[in-house]
Amino acid sequence: MASMKHAELGAFLRSRRERIQPAQVGLTPGPRRRVPGLRRDEVAHLAGASVDYYNELERGAGSQPSEQMLAALARALRLTVDERDHLYLLADRPLPRDGGPASHVHPGMLDLLSRLTSTPAQVITDLHVTLVQNPLAVAFLGDQSGHRGKEASFVYRWFTDPTAREIYPVQDHPTHSRSFVADLRAATARRHSKDTEASTLIADLLDNSAEFAGLWSEHEVAFRRDERKRINHDALGLVEVNCLSLFSEDGRQRLLWFTPALGTDSSDKLDLLTVIGTQHFADHSD
Repeated sequence: MASMKHAELGAFLRSRRERIQPAQVGLTPGPRRRVPGLRRDEVAHLAGASVDYYNELERGAGSQPSEQMLAALARALRLTVDERDHLYLLADRPLPRDGGPASHVHPGMLDLLSRLTSTPAQVITDLHVTLVQNPLAVAFLGDQSGHRGKEASFVYRWFTDPTAREIYPVQDHPTHSRSFVADLRAATARRHSKDTEASTLIADLLDNSAEFAGLWSEHEVAFRRDERKRINHDALGLVEVNCLSLFSEDGRQRLLWFTPALGTDSSDKLDLLTVIGTQHFADHSD
């Protein structure tokens, strides 16, 4: 990357950092702050980067940031779509496609996510691609940041990878299969008829899963707005929760959060997540 763009990238990051107050991203301000906005170490923490690496970026040095790091920085700094695109262009990276793991997340949805500190929560697309998780969601459902391509969609993995189903008890699998297909039909109908992302996903599922093809032919349609679920967790055992959804205005993204089901011991189990932390459990999803 040319040195001029290195310098411009660093200056842009610094300007965006200085405009954000800690409370806006779920951080405690502290008694005395010598800089406006966020500190460098706070941005690094929010983006999952080392402090030294982020310092190098702001100084206009260091290696070219990856697309995944740019997405993390855009979310940490609550960038608008235009600002996010500018960040990618300064880094000489192609703009991420809509619906992928690096998709832009609306700052308002990120703000809500940052305030949900006592319950697992995450933002997904209408095709069930996980975009961002809070620490408790990582501890409860597993880290979703490593999936790429069509495997980024949990619906695709559900019908093509048997290990994806381990999150739910076997007797619940038929219900979830039917629910996923009905939700996918509702989501794709809201998209433009020429949308290739949704049509490609459906075509791949029809080619690779007889179960999906059979359910798809039934034409059931229903959004997954709120559901009671039983989650298999490696350390907590079976946890029964309510999964609630908040939809973005265009319906392309959803904020999911999980609350303990009444009449169960799930509240105590979810409390243990703060003790367990963000250990790496078996890969799960929404």
